[in-house]
Amino acid sequence: MPALLWAVQSARMQSAEPEICSDKQAAWLVDVPYRIALVVMFVAAMTVAVYHRWQARTAEKFDRREEGLLLAVALRLSGLWMWLATLVYLIRPSAVSWASLPLPEWLRWSGAAVGAAGAWMMYWTLSKLGRNLTDTVATRQDATLVTSGPYHFVRHPFYVTAALLILAATLLSANWLILAGGVAAMVLLIARTPTEEQRLIETFGEPYREYMARTGRFLPRLGR
Repeated sequence: MPALLWAVQSARMQSAEPEICSDKQAAWLVDVPYRIALVVMFVAAMTVAVYHRWQARTAEKFDRREEGLLLAVALRLSGLWMWLATLVYLIRPSAVSWASLPLPEWLRWSGAAVGAAGAWMMYWTLSKLGRNLTDTVATRQDATLVTSGPYHFVRHPFYVTAALLILAATLLSANWLILAGGVAAMVLLIARTPTEEQRLIETFGEPYREYMARTGRFLPRLGR
């Protein structure tokens, strides 16, 4: 009798295992299209960013303490938070499923369009910025004032680009953990902007003040 009970239990367990595996595979496959779209978006954006940073490299050294030690550390940690959350979602979405957002399918797929716009903005912005590109508030010794391309419409198109990519990642992943890291990074970038603009005023003087007067910081000024 014990042997019979053991055999019945084993049979039940063996029959349940395929169902469990099937459920896990189905759960993993649900987000595959969104994850593929997210990978494509980030590969495109990062390829553009890395290429232009490489093109703009020089032996010039920058003092990153100008942006404030606390702000600099917090900004990089928030960026790391978003990148790690996104990486975990791409590799093992079930690990961050507790932070899922109940977004409809059409809204999630709109993230692909937003991501394409963000990748294009990345190219447009960095190609116009050229060798002026830095990763801090400091300006290069031979910096030139760029007011064409996306800089004709807003003074900080790179931050607009970052906002688009964060929004795209949030929509495609439907995950508020990624959103939280991105929002934290954007808040810190916005907080850093006045310091950055003060450096630009010190470098370019009155031409930059005139540029500020006619061009919005993050949004275009209508009628100008």
